[in-house]
Amino acid sequence: MPLNIAFAASAAPVAQTARAALVARYGDADLEKADVIVALGGDGFMLQTLHGSQHLNAPVYGMNRGTIGFLMNEYGETDLEARLEAAEEALLNPLTMTARDAEGEEHKALAINEVSLLRAGAQAAKLRITVDGRLRMDELVCDGALVATPAGSTAYNYSAHGPVLPIGSDVLALTAVAAFRPRRWRGALLPKMAHVRFDVLEADKRPVMAEADSRSIRNVVSVEIQSEPAVVHRILFDPGHGLEERLISEQFT
Repeated sequence: MPLNIAFAASAAPVAQTARAALVARYGDADLEKADVIVALGGDGFMLQTLHGSQHLNAPVYGMNRGTIGFLMNEYGETDLEARLEAAEEALLNPLTMTARDAEGEEHKALAINEVSLLRAGAQAAKLRITVDGRLRMDELVCDGALVATPAGSTAYNYSAHGPVLPIGSDVLALTAVAAFRPRRWRGALLPKMAHVRFDVLEADKRPVMAEADSRSIRNVVSVEIQSEPAVVHRILFDPGHGLEERLISEQFT
């Protein structure tokens, strides 16, 4: 029985052209009735598609028509149904971010890759870090800090010299961005279900913004982060090219 495939594409012309070619060949199912969603673009669009379809049961299979394709498979127009049938599935829980801004307003968002705090002014940020209700660092002076999932550990976290995490490791990476004091502090590995809280010190003088997969909240005074087990994202990869293999390979390039 043929698969009901729904196609989604970024605004990039190359992605839109690919979508038109695939729809002409395989049709285009309604998202609500699709067996699988094929996302055409880069990793940013893949994250957007995952967030937008998290209420659906259909897994998402990405094909690279963008700049970065860590979460994507190679693009190809032939034998797509066979590739989908043979694909391996990875299950991901996102992080939930609860950020409170200087006006006292609370903002919630989910992040598949990471939640990051970044200085938003000329001076370095000052952050206090609490884990599971216990104060772990009374003052971190830095350009920022982030909490990354295993799936996001090769993204911003890796660029900030954080560790690459195996996909089944059930840990999170807490990584500093350009730490000034303690100067050599690179971060920590935490259990997946840890509750992390950042409090922004001297927030008026040293403004900080928070981001959850590129959703930005400005002038935050506190940010709380923890895994969200109630939300499960299903991602499909070609055999032998799943997230576990990619995470290992990334460390040898």
